[in-house]
Amino acid sequence: MADIDQFIAKITASYQPKGEFIYLGAGILDGNIVAQAEVNLALKMMNRHGLIAGATGTGKTRTLQLIAEQLSDANVPVFMLDVKGDLSGLHEPGKTNAALEERGKALGKPFVPAGFPIALYSLSGELGAPMRVKISDFGPILLGRILELNDTQTGVLSVLFKYAADKSYPVIDLEDLKKLLNYLTSEDGALEIKESYGKISSATSTTILRKIVAIEQQGLGHIFGEPALDLNDLFERVDGKGVVSLLNISDIQSQPLLFSTFLLSLLSQLFEQMPEVGDLDKPKLIFFFDEAHLLFNGASKAFLGKIEQIIRLIRSKGIGVFFCTQAATDVPDTVLGQLGNRVQHALRAFTPNDAEALRKTAKTYPHSDFYEIDKTLTGLGTGQAIITVLNDKGIPTEVVATHLIPPRAVMGPLDKASYDALVNESAIYGKYKEAVNTRSAADILEENEKETIVAEEEKPIQKKGAGSSSRETPMEAMAKSASRTLGREGIKFLTKLGTAIIASLIGGKKRKN
Repeated sequence: MADIDQFIAKITASYQPKGEFIYLGAGILDGNIVAQAEVNLALKMMNRHGLIAGATGTGKTRTLQLIAEQLSDANVPVFMLDVKGDLSGLHEPGKTNAALEERGKALGKPFVPAGFPIALYSLSGELGAPMRVKISDFGPILLGRILELNDTQTGVLSVLFKYAADKSYPVIDLEDLKKLLNYLTSEDGALEIKESYGKISSATSTTILRKIVAIEQQGLGHIFGEPALDLNDLFERVDGKGVVSLLNISDIQSQPLLFSTFLLSLLSQLFEQMPEVGDLDKPKLIFFFDEAHLLFNGASKAFLGKIEQIIRLIRSKGIGVFFCTQAATDVPDTVLGQLGNRVQHALRAFTPNDAEALRKTAKTYPHSDFYEIDKTLTGLGTGQAIITVLNDKGIPTEVVATHLIPPRAVMGPLDKASYDALVNESAIYGKYKEAVNTRSAADILEENEKETIVAEEEKPIQKKGAGSSSRETPMEAMAKSASRTLGREGIKFLTKLGTAIIASLIGGKKRKN
């Protein structure tokens, strides 16, 4: 049996930050909860990103919730993907029960119910304020991912985006994209871009158009448009608490490429538009990326490169990203290596693949004087996890099995009436409810096309030079008549005949002289 005093001393030394922190729970030693061994996460280290992993039913979503609650208390805004639609209960204080009271007693932290300010968004527009993005902000790599294009086809999208940027054509929705593609594969458009951008084959153009139409037929084309999300709305605070923005995708769970790539586009915009702030005492925003494995499945090299770049550099904007998935092996090593804070719930080893994932996960943790990592991972109960984070000096803490504190808000969805009322009464719903159409690439190309047609129709008929007679000579009349009746061959015949007659006349004159 390990020495409990040594355990408390080590955990306290590792997990007692100097500044503000999130209280996660208390350490577990030999199956017992040690309330004195408090496990905390320094707020100033949360922009170093994190991972929350574990098998289904082990409590990952509730861990997301308890962290979001304390971030809100600390006046830090949060953005969360609500996959099942069961996080809206954050708005209402939870109700105490025997189990919660017992858990609080074991941790030495009485259960105190609390509710938190939330904002409800939806990609479909049915479950919250419609969340839209402009095609130009999405970019060719992310758009290629949604349309499931290969590298060549994604390269063509890059040409479209470059052409539109060079011409200052706003590309807002899928109609703009289709119009650009049709124009650049037309005779006039192909001629215009041939030298600077290269040729676009009709086969590639047709494939891309077919993929765009498929998105529209699924009723998802409206996520591209205006008003696009104002990123500043994600940084809202109310009464000294950070707002928890929830993107409810429970009605489009069958479109994982769409919503996972959409989230990455938000991160990309945050990375590109937010100012550099360096290391802060606490983050400006924490972004929770649930079902993270969907982001990486089948990702191209260019797409993965985009993710790695964002995760590596966005922390300097004061923004932290926490991925939530079933196993650490779901995340590529190049990304996993940048996730400094880790909460690993139980793993199950029912299959050979499970056993391999367990082995690999255990190897990612440092040696512990108190645990055999692989055995501890399979023995954790619901609401328990192995944790290691960065202390306020950026040094990884001692690995500790932790009994997590329960969330204080309702652990489930709001009832439908309360949910609908919250949506309809919110300022953001009024701001984004109605889509607007502004002048964009499709309009400009259509205007150009009409101007070209009008210009062709209004071309002046060529007139004769000044001083020339408007009356036709007999020979002109004969030639015009011949062109109408005999065509080109007739004209050739008449020309030869005329030449012969003239030669004969000239010859006759010479003989008379």
